Amino acid sequence: MPGAFRWGLEAAACVASSGRGHAAPPAVGSAPLAIVSPATPQQGSEDPAWRWDERRWRGHVDRVRAGRSLKPPSWPRDAAVAVALSFDSDHETIPLRNGETQPGKLSQGEYGSRVAVPRILALMARHEAPVTFFVPAVSALLHPDDITACVAAGHEIALHGWIHEWNTLLDRSDERDLLLRSIDVLERCSGTRPVGVRTPSWDFSEHTLDLIRESGLLYDSSLMADDEPYELLARGEPTGIVEVPVEWIRDDAPYLTMDRYTGTRPYTPPRELLRIWIDEFDAARADRGLFQLTMHPHVIGHRSRLIVLEQLMEHIVSSGDVWFARHDEIARHVISR
Repeated sequence: MPGAFRWGLEAAACVASSGRGHAAPPAVGSAPLAIVSPATPQQGSEDPAWRWDERRWRGHVDRVRAGRSLKPPSWPRDAAVAVALSFDSDHETIPLRNGETQPGKLSQGEYGSRVAVPRILALMARHEAPVTFFVPAVSALLHPDDITACVAAGHEIALHGWIHEWNTLLDRSDERDLLLRSIDVLERCSGTRPVGVRTPSWDFSEHTLDLIRESGLLYDSSLMADDEPYELLARGEPTGIVEVPVEWIRDDAPYLTMDRYTGTRPYTPPRELLRIWIDEFDAARADRGLFQLTMHPHVIGHRSRLIVLEQLMEHIVSSGDVWFARHDEIARHVISR
């Protein structure tokens, strides 16, 4: 198991904090710190894809596919559209995953808990909108008060990895171990066993779907084969797992992320993002379908950006025929039809 993924595995307990969102940190092991990223094929590979026979490339494609559509004939309360808002509470886990332990990047993540989560909870309360927080286990351990506040407000706590690891870098045993540990942490922190998962970075290994099934989860929210919910197929066989699909278009991070050491810059003005998301919502409503949105507290929670979410919420609410639902509520509704 690479680098930071090993840290604090023995400290999987939701520790009461002395101040808001500050739990006793997990013990740090002696594993070397290394910044790693998923491997990508090289042009000079000895086994380029153009040499593969049909059985091989078709096998890769068929491993995980979209099955039957689960778009329901109607939504609760005769709503014209279902709205599933979600927040990935990554906080400090992305720099930690990369072995970056200096205060600068960690403070960006800390902002997500310290400032953004309370703002988001207040905004959702004003509109009586239940949402889903996808939480890495390390984030839950660092900020247990966040979990308590979210649960008290009626929001769902769902899985988002251990330390925002890349699943495709793990073997099956390590991926399974981190998934089970994460389930245990979130259950103890929230009081309820999680029923849904969003893989970190939407990173799906060849083992991920099998492990989701083994864990008895209801739904995944990491894949992009449709605008509407669908059933996942494993090697052509129905799994009973609901996919609540995501899309980079409906994610704040690609538009608004900043990294001083790379070329990553927030090139899209926040108010331009508002136009994109309003168009997505309006089209979903016209289709009597699902509008799903992925956000990150440390990204969307800043003043000039939260205005965008406030105005989007006002637009959604003004339509008057909306069902705000957590991702688990969406999954249960569509699978029961």
